[in-house]
Amino acid sequence: MIFSYDIIVVGGGHAGCEAAHAGAKMGAKTLLVTMDMTKLAQMSCNPAMGGIAKGQIIREIDALGGLSGIITDRSMIQFRMLNKSKGPAMWSPRAQCDRQKFTMEWRKEIEKTNNLHIWQEQAVKLLIEGNKVKGIETSFGTKFLGQSVILTNGTFLNAMMHVGFKNIKGGRSGEAASYGLSEQLSELGFTVERMKTGTSARIDGRTINFSLMTEQKGDEECRGFSFINRGKVIKNQKSCFITHTNEAVHEELRKGLEYSPLYKGIIKGIGPRYCPSIEVKIVIFKEKDSHQLFIEPEGTDTIEYYVNGFSSSLPLESQIKALRKVKGLENVEIFRPGYAIEYDFFQPTQLKHTLETKTIEDLYFAGQINGTTGYEEAAAQGLMAGINAVLKLKKKEKLILGRDESYIGVLIDDLVTKGVDEPYRMFTSRAEYRILLRQDNADERLTRKGFEIGLAERKRVEILEKKERLTNELIELLERTSLKPEQINCLLEKAGSSRIRQKTKAINIALRPQVQVEKIMEVIREGDKTKEKKASKNKEIEESAEIRIKYEGYIKRERIIADKIKRLENLRIPPEINYNELLSISTEGRQKLSRIKPESIAQAGRISGVSPSDINILLMYLGR
Repeated sequence: MIFSYDIIVVGGGHAGCEAAHAGAKMGAKTLLVTMDMTKLAQMSCNPAMGGIAKGQIIREIDALGGLSGIITDRSMIQFRMLNKSKGPAMWSPRAQCDRQKFTMEWRKEIEKTNNLHIWQEQAVKLLIEGNKVKGIETSFGTKFLGQSVILTNGTFLNAMMHVGFKNIKGGRSGEAASYGLSEQLSELGFTVERMKTGTSARIDGRTINFSLMTEQKGDEECRGFSFINRGKVIKNQKSCFITHTNEAVHEELRKGLEYSPLYKGIIKGIGPRYCPSIEVKIVIFKEKDSHQLFIEPEGTDTIEYYVNGFSSSLPLESQIKALRKVKGLENVEIFRPGYAIEYDFFQPTQLKHTLETKTIEDLYFAGQINGTTGYEEAAAQGLMAGINAVLKLKKKEKLILGRDESYIGVLIDDLVTKGVDEPYRMFTSRAEYRILLRQDNADERLTRKGFEIGLAERKRVEILEKKERLTNELIELLERTSLKPEQINCLLEKAGSSRIRQKTKAINIALRPQVQVEKIMEVIREGDKTKEKKASKNKEIEESAEIRIKYEGYIKRERIIADKIKRLENLRIPPEINYNELLSISTEGRQKLSRIKPESIAQAGRISGVSPSDINILLMYLGR
């Protein structure tokens, strides 16, 4: 029997769930094929969403109409806004989640989404006609036809798990690997490489001495991630705890290095440089006598904890002995050891910006098979692949987000333009326009786009319009209101700012870096009870106004720079251009341009190995 769909999504991880939801929500008959329906969007590593730059990505997914932010809000057990001591471009929301609830909430949403169907089985083959994908075949021989196929196989393709010299086939602890697709894609001409990631041991909370650790509580004020779910309240937030390794821990780890699959060459996949295994840390940073560890709860109703910072593929005995030398873990018992996992991925330079492959039409790749790491990066790719698959199906204009529009745009452009030589993780430093891409304004940047393509609901636009209206009204109020010295000087002195001697516009006081708009509004409300100025307190609006007031010059300057670069984005390069004929371009430049086939001059300029003189030659060739 053969079944037919518009879009087929293979893989039920974070990328697959976002892709399937987006496809179905936008009106396409969608099939999600997964090996285990009970593990949709499983948190394979630590049970947290967001963090530096990653929090911005979740806000962007939410602004477009994706579900990761909403699911995070429903399952969070702790919320923190990171980097609040720095400028707003660096603020990043992070949530500790209940791992089981996160998966359950995703399943609820998937099951109630119209046009979305689920099939539990392993996809082993793509159905290809010429250079176009036509569907998939499963391990039992079931055939599903589709106009588009989105592969989101995560860490499962030809996957192998390692604990010491013991290794077993599997894509996650207790779960089978996936076979067939890598081999077929390799035969079709795709570059297939190996990557390595890892995870930490899970430990028994009853055997942890928390009194010897530093408690890390959540913020008193919980913001949440979704723009339609502000004022989120978490009852009884769960704390994380901080401890450190020490020389005794390192000595135990060094004893196990001779049994390390990493150092014996058994693991050949590329590992993450920014988040290495603990046995790598003690070798690379041998001058350090300790490394920070975070003990993170796995949920509200469980005693299981995750040891963040202690990823390892050492033998079980080495892991236990080393953990028991950590302060507070002297008597620890573990539920399962840490392990490394190797899996196949495809160099993302083989993709267009829509995440459609260049080799096979209507075939899309999203998530860790593109060489990324992290739930947030995967979810963003899945969302964009799902969106663009539907837009192509409906013969509508593709949605490609610019580097000045979103971290998602930076992520995808980095992948398809530069490729990866290690698991890709988003950092704020990767974005040129950080002051434009703040976590607080993701809705202003993207919600209208999400509504136009049929993903974000009208309710989101109404919430955005209200936010913009209230922010403008607050700024206008500050511009109209003058404050007397006796009203404001006490606040200024407390804030460490100079006193005023005469009436001063509130907007000018708000420009001072030491003074918060929130505090100025308290003074205004106290001093004037008229209906016009008795504005209700709204922390989000006050922060939004403060950022616009204090950072207006920076925002304008960055916008000007972004617009200049954008002109180069509009200089399109004909797809049929033969770079090998342009002998004035360097050999490396010709090779890189021929392989990546950039769509614009700006993208060509971001390719490693393509020099400014190469770009000038290209501009002359295009008559510019």
